[in-house]
Amino acid sequence: MAKPDHRPDGSADTSDPARERNLLARKWAYLLSGVTVVSLSREGLEEELRGLLDAFCAHLLERPAGTSAAERIGQRLVSLGYVGEPGLRCTLDVLGKGLPALAELQPPDRFAERIVLGLGALSCGFLLAHERSVLDQQEIMHLSLLKAVRDAQWNLKESEARFDEVVTSSASGIAVVRLDGRIARANTALADMLGHPSGELTGTGLYDLVHPDSVEIFREAMQTLLEDGGRDRIRQSQRLLRKDGDVARISLTASLLRDAGDRPRHFVVVVEDGTELMLLQSELSRQALHDVLTGLPNRQYFGTHLEAALRRADPVHGVTLLHVDLDAFGMICNSLGRRVGEQVLVHFAQRLKAVVAHERAMIARFHSDEFGILIENTAMTPSIDTIVRAINDELAEPFFVEGHGLALSASAGVVHRPVKGIDPGELLRAADQTLRRAKARRRGQWKMFDPVADAADRRAQGLAVGMAGAWENGEIEVRYRPMVRLADGELAGVEARLHWDRPSEPLAHERCAELAEATGLVLPLGDWALRTASRQGEWWHQRLDFGLPVVAGLTEHQVTDEALGTRVTGLLADSGLPPEQLMIGVPVGALGTSGVVENLTALTGLGVRVLLDEFGMGPDDLRAIEDLPVGVVRVARRLAEWQAWTDSTFLGELVPLVRQVGATLVVDGIDTAGQADWWRDAGADLATGDYFGAADTAGAVVELLV
Repeated sequence: MAKPDHRPDGSADTSDPARERNLLARKWAYLLSGVTVVSLSREGLEEELRGLLDAFCAHLLERPAGTSAAERIGQRLVSLGYVGEPGLRCTLDVLGKGLPALAELQPPDRFAERIVLGLGALSCGFLLAHERSVLDQQEIMHLSLLKAVRDAQWNLKESEARFDEVVTSSASGIAVVRLDGRIARANTALADMLGHPSGELTGTGLYDLVHPDSVEIFREAMQTLLEDGGRDRIRQSQRLLRKDGDVARISLTASLLRDAGDRPRHFVVVVEDGTELMLLQSELSRQALHDVLTGLPNRQYFGTHLEAALRRADPVHGVTLLHVDLDAFGMICNSLGRRVGEQVLVHFAQRLKAVVAHERAMIARFHSDEFGILIENTAMTPSIDTIVRAINDELAEPFFVEGHGLALSASAGVVHRPVKGIDPGELLRAADQTLRRAKARRRGQWKMFDPVADAADRRAQGLAVGMAGAWENGEIEVRYRPMVRLADGELAGVEARLHWDRPSEPLAHERCAELAEATGLVLPLGDWALRTASRQGEWWHQRLDFGLPVVAGLTEHQVTDEALGTRVTGLLADSGLPPEQLMIGVPVGALGTSGVVENLTALTGLGVRVLLDEFGMGPDDLRAIEDLPVGVVRVARRLAEWQAWTDSTFLGELVPLVRQVGATLVVDGIDTAGQADWWRDAGADLATGDYFGAADTAGAVVELLV
């Protein structure tokens, strides 16, 4: 079969990933240089960060995405200089906001989890490298101290002076401890950490300063260090008791000092205050599981909570999951700006909290304007209708953002009391799909999960996503059906129709077009069908002297494509079909869309004839014939079906109205002789439908042409 000869998405890629990354790297360098000290110039830092950003984006786009690459980026940040906690916070803020805005990481909901996990891995790499840097500094300090103490055996006075200088100037807490555990000497830094005046720690028992819960473990470690000649030091995270009763979380390293005869003499203990690092780790952990803007849990945290809630759910009342979407949020951002949109989201989150304040519930922001609410039901939990109505009542109360008075509404998909043992991921999917069905009707609505409708949706979506493979395998073909004159039954044209030859259930043109529209496949598939029909028409023209129109109907997506004129020009040149022999059907519902009128004008400028499809009785339909370059209209199939089973005398008035504007009237859906006679008597010109012949292969249609 002929294969698609243009891009799968049907349009040119106008994004510039390199430029977007350059801008983000420049912003990162500017903000980072304001809170850190590095040895690089601004330009050098920007170039370095651009390389890290390229590596990070590549990590996010690879499948499957590991964590080692992101961890190495965090480690590289530490090596740039004195970056520290402010630099990490700046990095997370810039990348957390900038990455979801990159065109190459769209749509956001597809990459949101990868970005969060990547930033978490970057943070872990940063913290590990930072900790190693601190430990390396400690190691250097230890070696210096040990060398100074050993040198003291040869020159006591000189070594003591050197030791005093190192100990006094050090920001780390340092203590020389006798073998019985008493502190022989401690510097001011250690005294400050534990809230003691300078010099007060001398003579104090080291074990008395360790938290009771871990003192025995520490005592055993020190004893092992004393007895095991193969060990030089121990390193532990510990809790020391401050003078005011609080606990200081520290990192402690103890080394054993030996004399010239290799006999143990003293312990040298170096203490680093780990409180700030632990607070930073705690904050990073919180940020990795919470939305920065609203402070709500994010989807990852919500999923973990959902799994636990399903296990402990009340067997009678169960749980209720609501997937809530803020209506018209895109309009707010486009018209009033992103900053107003962010404040609206914060307001929305607060209103949701107010509605479920008295329930055992968790609210999470999934992405953009979509939120999840999990309620662990009790006998007192309100009905779903009451909860959703309360949400919209809260949102309907006008509020002001930067002088703009706003009132909002929300739609919701609800899964109430899911079956026991359901997978949390499947439950989230079901709620999301139910939300889509709710919004398909109208805004401000909610819909309960329907397993029958959900199964139908999944079957349809499975067909849609599998359509490209079926096309590639030759299961989809172009068939042709006759268009005839009602007056004498003679052939007036041939219409190209898609046909999916599925063994279990063949699909006709309308269903194929609907499925292709859902995934965007309609552009390449439609081009292929149009080119195939044009080539077939030219073949008939050359060999059978066929000069009647070849009709090809387009979908709304195809008609609104800005490159439609270019596409048709190319296929006419490729196929050799005369432009006047090609008739393109345009759905009347697409006329109000931007760019359609320009496309129709371009088509008629090429000499192609335009057929207005799905024509009805609306005043806009009739006005469209007068205002647009349309010479043929085709009555919607539903009107032909209506005429077949009801008194439809007024349908006859449609024909003279079309005649007044000089258009040819075609009727679709003629399945019986009675319908054909009625429309012929009413004055219709042409017709299509099973009565005149169903769509068939090109070879079978040849019999109609000879």
